[in-house]
Amino acid sequence: MEDFTDNGFQWFREAQLLAAGDKEGSNAMTIGWGGIGTLWQRPALTVYVAEQRYTKEFMDKAAFFTVMSFDVKNSKVLNYMGTKSGRDGDKAKALGLHTAYTANGTPYYTEAIMVIECKVMYVAPFDPVGFKSEVPNNMYSHFPAGIHTMYIGEVVNAWKK
Repeated sequence: MEDFTDNGFQWFREAQLLAAGDKEGSNAMTIGWGGIGTLWQRPALTVYVAEQRYTKEFMDKAAFFTVMSFDVKNSKVLNYMGTKSGRDGDKAKALGLHTAYTANGTPYYTEAIMVIECKVMYVAPFDPVGFKSEVPNNMYSHFPAGIHTMYIGEVVNAWKK
């Protein structure tokens, strides 16, 4: 935690890449929502994945996931990963990315400038009963991918180039 000097409020302003799976199969997607901080006396990272996203299948089976940052010259990675589905083909291969695996078997791309690996601690879909303002109601009234599921992971590893 002492080595993470980025501002947590600013970190998800720029899109990040989320990946889950294993050597048998994996997928990644661009994410723009998340949180980083402390939960249950652990460094924690929270990400959200909508029901219809292909990556959700991998997240629901995963014990670990990675969140990656890319430098500005690789913005095409985030754009492509956020507009194409892994159901239609291998997005990493299409971009020329090189998949590697952590000691826990979690996929990440060697081109990333920062990789944070998390062990899943908690998973829950948003419940519309809990929506207490118009913000989520408005969001989901025009969002075809479905309601998001929240994944909270304990940060177990982090690398920065």
